[in-house]
Amino acid sequence: MGLADQLTVARALSVPFVVALFAWDFDGHDYWATALFCVAMTTDWFDGRIARRRGRTSPLGSLLDPVADKVLVLAALVMLIGERVVPAWMVAAIVVRELLITGLRQAAIERGVVLHARDLGKLKTWAQAVAAGLGGFAAAGAWSDRVAWWALLVAVVLTWVSGLDYARSAPRLFRGRVAA
Repeated sequence: MGLADQLTVARALSVPFVVALFAWDFDGHDYWATALFCVAMTTDWFDGRIARRRGRTSPLGSLLDPVADKVLVLAALVMLIGERVVPAWMVAAIVVRELLITGLRQAAIERGVVLHARDLGKLKTWAQAVAAGLGGFAAAGAWSDRVAWWALLVAVVLTWVSGLDYARSAPRLFRGRVAA
C-alpha cells in the first residue's frame, strides 16, 4: 500500500473522529470537528497528486478514494443537521443522488465497464466538502447559518447536475456498449 492509499485510508478512518467531535458537547467542539474534517478532506487532493506524480494509481485507491470522500462528507453533513445548520432535505437530496449513482456504477462494473470519475463529479465532491466546512464553521458561530445554506444549495445543484451527467451514459451501458 503506497502513500496515496495510506492517505485515503486515513481519510476514511477520520470519519468516526469527526462525528464524535460534532456529537461531543464541549466548548469549541464544532471548531475541532470542522478543523479535522478540513484536514481529512485535504488528503484527497494530496493522495491524488501523489498517485499521479508517481504514476501509481491502484485498484484499491480507485475503489476506496471516492468511498472515503463520500463517507466523510456525508457524515459531516448529517451531523450538521443535528447542529441545526443545514436542512435535512438538502442532505437527503445529496444522499439519494450518491446512492443512485453508486448503484449505476455497480451495475456498470457487473457488465465489465468502469465509470471513471468525471470532472463534474470531482467538482461536486469539492462543492459538498466546502459546504460541509462552511456549515461546520457556522455551527461553531463563525458566521451565519445562511452561508452554509447557500453553499449547500450550490452543492445540491452540482450534485444533481453531475448525477444526470453520469445517468446519460446509462442507456448505452445497459445496451452493452461502453459508456463514455
